[in-house]
Amino acid sequence: MLLGTTAVLAAAGCGSPGNRGPAAPVSGATPFAWFRSGPAPAGWQSLELPDATAVLSVPPEATPAPGDPGSVSATVTGPGGELRLYLNATPQEGEESQANWSEFRLAHLTGENAASADRLSFRAGMAFRGGSGSCVEDTYVTRVGSHKYREIACLVTGTRGSSVVVAAAPADSWDLYSPVLEQAVNAYAAE
Repeated sequence: MLLGTTAVLAAAGCGSPGNRGPAAPVSGATPFAWFRSGPAPAGWQSLELPDATAVLSVPPEATPAPGDPGSVSATVTGPGGELRLYLNATPQEGEESQANWSEFRLAHLTGENAASADRLSFRAGMAFRGGSGSCVEDTYVTRVGSHKYREIACLVTGTRGSSVVVAAAPADSWDLYSPVLEQAVNAYAAE
């Protein structure tokens, strides 16, 4: 499963965009209706970005993981080493903006390691702690191994700059792990 973890890790950053993935229509429900910006649950760890633009909160069972320079990452794995959760924060690196975030993210995924990427929902103008953001929820399939993941990826702007938070899990276990991933997004703080 290391290969699947590597694909999620590689897809987390936000460098220059590649090919654009198809965008799924947004359903009639309010996108990200679960979003409630607020502090992390008791016992969670805080990982500050080296450039001090944001703080990522991760559950106590998460272990810091290697990532791109300037980013912070953590994973939760199962007893056999299988990836259960992946959390990442990285400074803004490309031409992503609040207005183009949904398209940019899908293009980034397909330009890096995804064979396909599909938008499930998008919402702009979300009030994060210390800033505002645009979020996209999507699914993607890795080129190597055809692993399917589902993620929440948000571009958040604070007073010190913009950063990206990614909360992902294997698509087949999304229903089990999405409450923890949503808590991590709720607790994300721009500085």
